Amino acid sequence: MKGKTTMTIIVGLICLILTAVMFMQFKTISRIDVTALENMQEAELKSEIASWKTKYEEVLKKKEDTNLKIEEYRENITNNQRASELLTNDLNQLTGLIGLREVTGSGVIITLEDNEYVRITPTDILELINELKLSGAEAISINDERIVYNSYVVSPNGTFIQVDGVKLVSPYVVKAIGNPTYLESGLSKKQYGYIDSKKAEGISVKLERKDNITINKYSRDLEFKYAQ
Repeated sequence: MKGKTTMTIIVGLICLILTAVMFMQFKTISRIDVTALENMQEAELKSEIASWKTKYEEVLKKKEDTNLKIEEYRENITNNQRASELLTNDLNQLTGLIGLREVTGSGVIITLEDNEYVRITPTDILELINELKLSGAEAISINDERIVYNSYVVSPNGTFIQVDGVKLVSPYVVKAIGNPTYLESGLSKKQYGYIDSKKAEGISVKLERKDNITINKYSRDLEFKYAQ
């Protein structure tokens, strides 16, 4: 009985995490730059709508898969061996999503570099992180520091940048794992795109597509101090 109760609690936690991840994906899809869309040419607008339609359909498919996974847990809760296998597989996937495990996959690498005229600011990096998340990035790192749900980017005295308390220096190498086409198109839009906007500001930006990117796990503890 004790083992079954423990298994039920673990399954409940997994279902909660799956639902939270699914909610974040829907929230990301809903954050569309309406002003940018209004200023696009008709051909660009059709292309952008087709891209977002595909992303939305992918999120719906993930929602269906999540619901099926939850139902599978319910059906197999009485079979400890089968439930244990399901939990092991999904825990591996979820720990990768939240940053507790090293992950490898295709994606893009963006390099931002200071020059004699312009210095990279936390705002430049935060805008890049947000654009990558909006474009479907599943894992992101900056100079091999993993970005997680509560990561922060600051410049304590205006001379250097800190990510989660770790001092970083230029060049800032941002790795993102996800669909390379979505990630690249999200950063390279002709109007209001991140890369063109930053180059217009005098910032040095380089983007590369890679088939085999490795992003380290988060190097510190993830814990709730106040949330219950």
